[in-house]
Amino acid sequence: MTHTKMASDNASAGVFVQFVLSNFPIVVFAVFIGVGYFFWKRYSDNGDGGYESGDRLDGKTVIITGANKGTGKETARALAAKGARVILACRDITKADAAANDIRQTTGNGNVVVEELNLASLASVRKFAAKIKKRETSLDILINNAAVSACPKWVTEDGFERQFATNHLGHFLLTNLLLDLLKTSAPSRVIVVSAVLYKRGKINFDDINGEKSYSPHGAYCQSMLASVLFMRELAKRLEGTGVTANALHPGVVSTELSRNFSTTLGWIMLLLGPFFTAWVYLFAKTAKQGAQTTVRLAVDKELETTSGAYFSDCKPHELAPVGKDDVTARKLWQVSEEMVGLAG
Repeated sequence: MTHTKMASDNASAGVFVQFVLSNFPIVVFAVFIGVGYFFWKRYSDNGDGGYESGDRLDGKTVIITGANKGTGKETARALAAKGARVILACRDITKADAAANDIRQTTGNGNVVVEELNLASLASVRKFAAKIKKRETSLDILINNAAVSACPKWVTEDGFERQFATNHLGHFLLTNLLLDLLKTSAPSRVIVVSAVLYKRGKINFDDINGEKSYSPHGAYCQSMLASVLFMRELAKRLEGTGVTANALHPGVVSTELSRNFSTTLGWIMLLLGPFFTAWVYLFAKTAKQGAQTTVRLAVDKELETTSGAYFSDCKPHELAPVGKDDVTARKLWQVSEEMVGLAG
């Protein structure tokens, strides 16, 4: 009986393998659809699909960088709906005005303000911060959300590599310039939007601007690691002040962050474009879904004293060793101070 059963099982396995091989494209497509559906259900029904909280932000002032589109805009919408005064800090004022009008109309909150901020320009960061400190009496939440990705080898007006300058240095300077206002508004929060690709990053102190060797992907990973290390060191320096600092990975989100892929990848992107588009459609989160972890970090009263943590899918996650390198974090802080003109 055992031999008969084994023979039967082998025959069944053979039939299955033959079916898979004979219908390989269909099987792959079915698996693709199935996995995509799993993620869709996960993010739509629960997970990162919606952080539900009755907590309000009436009387609170929030600054969100890069809030004219994508997860930044949806974060702004969610916080405006909870009564916050939301300042959209954006480079493109025309798009920011359109986003602000949309948010006002959908939330009924008219207290949505637009201010110009180009994080790739230290002068613009200083001008923005000076205006905020002169006008605003409090700052309860600062969300460092803006980012660029996969740029060609672009250099800013200050001579810095574009991704490192925008994703890290601009936010580093902005946060430091607004720290006094955050402290006088305590309990307050600094939220740093990073990405899971920080795990592949390395802070190349000998070539931090990619002058000797440049990789669009490598530069992005370096900037994301810099964001995480900045958050860690900031949290330590803010201990006892009532100001917290946390970072997050929003997930793989369908936004314009990948707009430079066609420039940097060239003909490869032309070949892979349809597959990339299909993958994004099936697997990536919507901007609203991707904003939910940021919303929780901004709103949840239970996180009022949580600091130095890293979140994903609305839950805390353990950082990889490279993200907990305190020696590198301290050195990066010192180097960043020198680069933006805060040292001394």
